Amino acid sequence: TAPGPRSYTTLRDEAVKLFNSLQQLESERDPVPLMQGVLQTCLDLPPLVDEIYCQLLVKQTTEPPAPGGQGDLHYWQLLTCMSCTCLPSPPVLRFLRFHLDRTENRFPASEMAKYACFIREALGKTKGRECVPSLEEILVLMQRQEMICTVHCPGAPACSVAISSHTTAEEVAQELVSRLGLSQSPNLFALYEQSRRREQPVGSATLLADVLTRFE
Repeated sequence: TAPGPRSYTTLRDEAVKLFNSLQQLESERDPVPLMQGVLQTCLDLPPLVDEIYCQLLVKQTTEPPAPGGQGDLHYWQLLTCMSCTCLPSPPVLRFLRFHLDRTENRFPASEMAKYACFIREALGKTKGRECVPSLEEILVLMQRQEMICTVHCPGAPACSVAISSHTTAEEVAQELVSRLGLSQSPNLFALYEQSRRREQPVGSATLLADVLTRFE
C-alpha cells in the first residue's frame, strides 16, 4: 500500500527520530523503507527539510570514516532521493552546491562524485512533490537510473516509457503521440490513471512518479 497519513509529535521530537533513523541507515541491510520513512516525514513536515539536509551534509557525507564505503553511499543515496523530493532553503542550497563541487574535486570518478553530479542536475528540476517517492523510485534513484512506465494506449500495444522523478504527464503524452504517428491529428491526448476505485485524467503538469506512488 502507498504511505498513508502519519501522526507526529513535536518538531523537536521528530527531529530526534530522524537523527536516529540516519544513524541506523549506515548499517541497514535494506535501507529503502527507512529512506522512504525519512522522505515522508520531510514531505509532511517541511520545517525539518533543512535539518535533514544539514545532517547529511555536515555530519554524514563530510569526512566520513570510510569514503565510498557502503554506509557512506547509503547517505549519498538518501541525499539523491532528497534532491528529487524537496529542496532546502536558499542558504542550505548554496552550501549543498558547494559540498557537491568539493566532493567531485576531492574524489573524481568515484561513486560519491557520480551521486554529486546526479544531485546537481536534479536540483535544477525539482519543484516539489505531492507524494513521497515509491519504493521502486527510490531503488532506481539509488542506482542513478530511470524508471520504466507502461502506458496502455487504446487501439495500440502498451508502450514502455522511461521516466525520471521530474517527468510530467504532458511530456509522456507528447512522446507517445510522436511514437504513434499522431502528431498531425487534430485530437487532444491525455493520460488517465485507472484503479478499482476511480478513473480520472492526469493533469498535464502532474509528475508521473507521483502517480506511480499512488498505485504502489
